[in-house]
Parts: sequence; C-alpha cells; structure tokens
Amino acid sequence: MSHDPHAQMDQTVLDLIEQSPAGAVPHTPAYQDALRRLQATHQVYPSADHKGGHVTARSLAKLPLFQADNLDAFAAGRIDATALEANGRIFDRYVASLPETLRRKAETHRAKVVGRAIQHRKHHGAGEVPEIHDPVRSLFLVPGTGLHPGLPGNYLHGTLGETLHAGAPSTWSLALHDAEDGASALKTATLTEALGVLHDVLASAPFALDELDALGFSAK
Repeated sequence: MSHDPHAQMDQTVLDLIEQSPAGAVPHTPAYQDALRRLQATHQVYPSADHKGGHVTARSLAKLPLFQADNLDAFAAGRIDATALEANGRIFDRYVASLPETLRRKAETHRAKVVGRAIQHRKHHGAGEVPEIHDPVRSLFLVPGTGLHPGLPGNYLHGTLGETLHAGAPSTWSLALHDAEDGASALKTATLTEALGVLHDVLASAPFALDELDALGFSAK
C-alpha cells in the first residue's frame, strides 16, 4: 500500500485521461494539482491530437516504434546506403499505424519529416573512384513530446545523420524534433556509437525531449 497521500488521486487522473477520448481532466484544483504532479514526473504529456488534452506515458509505451527495417544490416556492412529502407516507406508505416481520423493530418508533415531522397552520383573519368553519395539521413519515429506536442499520434521524429569529411571517416549524429521547433541532438564519432545511442533512445520511449539530456543530447 502506498504511503503517498496523493497516490490515489494521481491514479484516478491517469485513469480519467486514458478513458477520455480527448484526454480531458476536470478543471478543479484537486484534479489540476494531480495533473501537475504527473506532468512533473513525466507520467503525462500534452496531447498532440486534442487541444488542452493529455496522454499518459503508459499509453504511449504501447505504441510501435519506426526506423529503417534494415538499419542493423547497414551498420554491419551487409548492405550499402542505397539499400536502406527509404524514409518515405518508414513514414508510410507510421501513417498506417494511426487511426483513420489522424492520417490526413499526419500527411501534412510528410515533406518536412521525410526530406529529400539520397542521391547517388557516379564518378566520371579515369581511375577507380568510389561512387559519391549524399550523406545518409535515416528517419525514425518514437512516441513522445517536446517543447511542443509531437506529430499526430504523439510521435517525435528523428534522423540518424552522416557528416562527410574529405579524406577522413564520416561522423554521425542523432537529432529528434517535435512537430514545431523543439529539438535535441547528439554527435558521435562513429556509426557504431550512434546506433548504440539510438537503441537506448528507442528503449527509453516514450519521453519528453528534455529527458534526453541523460543520454548526452543537447537542446537545439
């Protein structure tokens, strides 16, 4: 039995949010105090789908995660960047996971989230020169929120990104964004390091962007 005098009220508010289609909580002092406690402990986040509504972390924890389905094969060197699942396909899977009522709104974010495709340019001229390509930018989506709510369905969108350096190995970064201008990022020296952090990020979802400080991320 909990000795927290607020435990029963806090549990009531969690249940109310999950039972309400809009994640609504009564505007009485006791309920609003409980809501603030739950927000402070990251058990409740503002809803991306209902203005003034909320969503519980335990509900978001049941949602699927999205990343390139062959990212591990790329990291192991079994495939090259041209074979990575396209960002548009990853976004398609995210949209398909949403209720019908949210899919049209999600599509309004496609251009910003998906970005442009990787372009591969053949070298022309003498000698054996590797194919030149734009840096890898691989999309992933996880449940959570930021300074602002996330995409429809309460998703943050992120990228695993490559930075090319002439005559030196690439470096890598991870960046996550809410639906507006909230963002958090991390730079690593190698793809292996970046993927290790990405696995930690996926395992930690759902979260607010400021919680990523624990993994070494910084607000952008």
